[in-house]
Amino acid sequence: MTLQRSDFRFFHRLRVRWAEVDMQKIVFNAHYLMYFDTAITDYWRALGLPYQESMEQLDGDLYVVKATVEFHASARVDDQLEVAMKCSRIGNSSLTFTGAIFRGDEHLITGEIIYVFADPATQTSRPVPAVLRDILTGYESGEAVTEVRVGPWSELGPHAQRLRTAVFVEEQRIPKELEWDEADATAVHAVAYNRLGRPLATGRLLAHEPGTSKIGRMAVDRTLRGGRLGRDVLQALMEAARERGDAEVVLHAQRSAEGFYARLGYKVLGEPFEEAGIPHVTMFKRL
Repeated sequence: MTLQRSDFRFFHRLRVRWAEVDMQKIVFNAHYLMYFDTAITDYWRALGLPYQESMEQLDGDLYVVKATVEFHASARVDDQLEVAMKCSRIGNSSLTFTGAIFRGDEHLITGEIIYVFADPATQTSRPVPAVLRDILTGYESGEAVTEVRVGPWSELGPHAQRLRTAVFVEEQRIPKELEWDEADATAVHAVAYNRLGRPLATGRLLAHEPGTSKIGRMAVDRTLRGGRLGRDVLQALMEAARERGDAEVVLHAQRSAEGFYARLGYKVLGEPFEEAGIPHVTMFKRL
């Protein structure tokens, strides 16, 4: 089966490593299934679904029952490949994913993986939940799979607190007394949700000085970083600043996130400093 890049919405990019090739410098056959499996892992991230937590919420799990690979041409060491993936069929209890591996516009490999949704305790099949069916079909038809809500702490606080506790207190080990302050009560908050209603990312906006707002407490679910969630939350907060007439926003960026903000047009202001024991830098952007 020959496929075109236009047949797919989702692409996972990789480079072929020496450890994945044989003496002829072509990829070992078994690695193509690994490429497809890795792409499906990122496909779930594109859906805004942390896999383990989402399956627990859906009261099931997915089990591979069939995997096939069709070869058209070989990938070679140092090739830059794109692994395309789509959910091509949803049965009563099964999900069929069709994949294709491209080198540029050249179609090298076709793959198909069939999963069954099942009870994790008994591994007996059960119907694919309607909400998961809607998420998959919606994504493939171009619908958004996440939404950002903006509001006060009284409305969004519990979900923002859950994310910030996981990221700042548990992951980064920032003391609780440094994470929580009275500013939450007056701040504008933004929280990104997936279509299961699970909070995925958050941030807040504070009045800083006349004409300037300060963005802070930006946190993204650990399993979903590297996608659009942080950007979507940041843009929602910047829009809230514009709506109240501010001309500029500032923030204290962790040095590890400096590149993320720079790609969105933020510029460094002043020298690096430590905050809560973590290197930071002040950055700003004109609105």
